[in-house]
Amino acid sequence: MATGRVLKRIILGRAISSDKLHETLLPKRIALPIFASDALSSVAYAPDEIFLTLGLAGGSLALTHSWMIALGVVAVMLVVVASYRQNVHAYPSGGGDYEVATTNLGPRAGLMVASALLVDYVLTVAVSISSGIQNAATAMPFIRGHEATYAVILVALLTAMNLRGVRESGNAFALPTYAFMVGVLGMGVVGIIRHLTGTLPMAPSASFELVPEEGYEAIGGLALAFLLLRAFSSGCAALTGVEAISNGVPAFRKPKSRNAATTLLMMGLVAITMLMSMIMLARWTGVKYADRPGEQLLANGQPVGDSYAQDPIMGQVSKAVFSEFHPGVVFISIVTGIILILAANTAFNGFPVLGSILARDGYLPRQLHARGDRLAFSNGIIILAAVAAILIAAFNADVTRLIQLYIVGVFVSFTVSQIGMVRHWNRHLLRERDAAARSTMRRSRIINAIGAAMSGTVLIVVLATKFIHGAGYAIAAMAVLFAIMTAIHKHYTMVARELEVTDAAAQMLPARVHALVLVSKLHKPTLRALAYARATRPNTLEAITVDADPEATHALQEEWERRGIPVTLKALESPYREVTSPIVKYVKSIRRASPRELVVVYVPEYVVGHWYEQILHNQTALRLRTRLHFTPGVMVASVPWQLRSSEGQEERLASDGSSAPGSVRMGR
Repeated sequence: MATGRVLKRIILGRAISSDKLHETLLPKRIALPIFASDALSSVAYAPDEIFLTLGLAGGSLALTHSWMIALGVVAVMLVVVASYRQNVHAYPSGGGDYEVATTNLGPRAGLMVASALLVDYVLTVAVSISSGIQNAATAMPFIRGHEATYAVILVALLTAMNLRGVRESGNAFALPTYAFMVGVLGMGVVGIIRHLTGTLPMAPSASFELVPEEGYEAIGGLALAFLLLRAFSSGCAALTGVEAISNGVPAFRKPKSRNAATTLLMMGLVAITMLMSMIMLARWTGVKYADRPGEQLLANGQPVGDSYAQDPIMGQVSKAVFSEFHPGVVFISIVTGIILILAANTAFNGFPVLGSILARDGYLPRQLHARGDRLAFSNGIIILAAVAAILIAAFNADVTRLIQLYIVGVFVSFTVSQIGMVRHWNRHLLRERDAAARSTMRRSRIINAIGAAMSGTVLIVVLATKFIHGAGYAIAAMAVLFAIMTAIHKHYTMVARELEVTDAAAQMLPARVHALVLVSKLHKPTLRALAYARATRPNTLEAITVDADPEATHALQEEWERRGIPVTLKALESPYREVTSPIVKYVKSIRRASPRELVVVYVPEYVVGHWYEQILHNQTALRLRTRLHFTPGVMVASVPWQLRSSEGQEERLASDGSSAPGSVRMGR
C-alpha cells in the first residue's frame, strides 16, 4: 500500500460507505457540543469586547453600564433563539437561513444570506481559535509572541479531526465542551457565594486606574450613547453560532426538528446564564480591561508599561474567584482555551454543509456537493481551513482586530431569515383553514416578526458603530462572494442551456470518419496506434509526420516502405521546425473540405511510473491535445504504451483509492 494511503488512513480512518450515513446521525448530547460550542464559547470573549469598548471612556463606565449592555444582548439572544426554533420546525432540510430566504424572498436574497454566512463561518474559525490561543497564554506564557503560529497549527489539527467525520469530531469535542460548561457555571456559583458572604477578592487589575483614551475624557450626550451602542454591538458577538443548529438539522437523530429545537433552547439558556455570571463577576471583582493596557492602566499614577501582560476577563475573574485554589484557575484557563478552539468546529460543520447546498444549486463548484471518504464534505472543510489560516496570519491572531469584521454576516442572515419566515407564515395562513393550526401560525409569525425587527435594529447598530473599524471589509467580502457565486451560477446555466438536447441533430452520425495517426518515429507505440486505428475501420486512414528534420524524415519514409506498412505516410512541411502547428493546420484543412466528416487523431503516448519522467516525455502530445480540443469535429485518442517504470502502478493506484469515488467527486 502506498505511503500516502497509509498516512491518510492513519489521520482520517477507514473510508465509510454511503449506506452507513444513518450511523453518523447525532443524539442531543453529542449535537450540543458540536453545534453549540460557538455560541457557548463566545462567553469567553464577548465580555472582553464590552469592557474593552466601555474602557475607552475610563474604568467607571465599564462598572456602571456593563450589566445593562449584557441585559440588552440577553434580550436579543432570547428573541433569536425563539425565532430559530420556528425555523427548524418549518425548514428541517438543513438549508437554514439560505433556504428560508430563497424560498420566501427569492434567489438573490438567499444568495445574500449565503455569502454573509460563508464569510461569518470563516471569521468564526479565525476569531475563536485566536481567542483560544490568547486565553491559553494565561496558563502557558511560552505562547505569547507566537500566537499566529500556534493558531494556524490548531486550524490544521481541527481540519484533520473534522475530515474524520461529524460524529467522530463530536465524540472528541463533547468532553471539553461539557468541562467548559461545568467550569464556568461552577465558577459563577462559587463567585456568587463568595460575593454574598463578603469573601470575594478583587481581580489582579482592580488596583489599577483605567484612564480614558484621548478624546474620551469628558464624554457625554450623543457621544456616550454612540459608545454604548458600540459596546452593545461588540457584545452581540455572543449571538454567533445560534444559526448553526438550523443549518445542521439533518445531522440530528429522529425526530430531527424536535431534537434540534430542544438543543437550541438548551444552548440559549446555558449561554445566557454564563454570560450574565461573567459580567456580574467582572463588575464585582473590579476588573479593568483596556485596549492599550500599557498606556491606559496606571499603577500609583504611572503607566504599567508594555511589560504588563493583560489577561482576558475570564482569566482575571478566575484568579479572583479561585484565589485560594490555583488548580481552579488552571482548569478554567485550559478548558476556555480548548472550547474557544473547538468553537471553530461549529463553522467546520456549517460551512461545508452550506457549501454543498450552494454547489447543488449551481452557485459554487460541483465538487463541494460531494462527500469524502468519511462522509464529510471534505472539500468545503479544506477551503474553510485554508481561508481562516490566511486571515489568522494576516491579522497575527489579534482578536480585537478580527472581531471588528465579525457578527455583521450573522446579523444579515438573522434579519433576512426572519423576514422570510414572516412571509412563510403569511403564505401558509392563506391556505390553512384549521383554527388551531392558524393560531399556532399567528403566534409563530409574531415571534419571527419580533426577531426580524430586533435583529434588523442590531444590524443597523453594528453597521453604524463598526463600519470604519473593520465591518466594511466584511461587507466587501460578502459583495465579492455574492458576485462570484452569481457568475458561477450564470456559467452553469449557460453550459446547461448549451448542452441541452433540443433536436436530433446532436445524435446524427458523421458522414465519414477520417483517422490520423501521429508518427514521430517507427517504434512499438506507433505500431500499436496504427493497429488500434485500423481496428476502428475508419473511412480514411493516414499516418502523418512533421518534416522538421529532412534527414530523419527521409529515413523514416524508407523504413516505412521497407516494412510494407499498409497505411499511407504523409510528411507535413515545417519550414520553421514547428511540430504542433502543421498538424493543427492539416486537421483544420480536412474539416474545411468536409465539415460533416469526423477527424480522429491517434496520439501514441508513453505511460511512465515517476512524475519526473513525465517531464521528459509526452510534452508535444500534451500541447497538441490542448490545441485540438478547441477544434470542432475533432477527437483526440490517446494510445498508451506502458514503459517498464510503470509496472505495478495499477495495483498501487487501486490500493491507494485514487480511482475510487472520493478522489475527484462530482467534478462534472
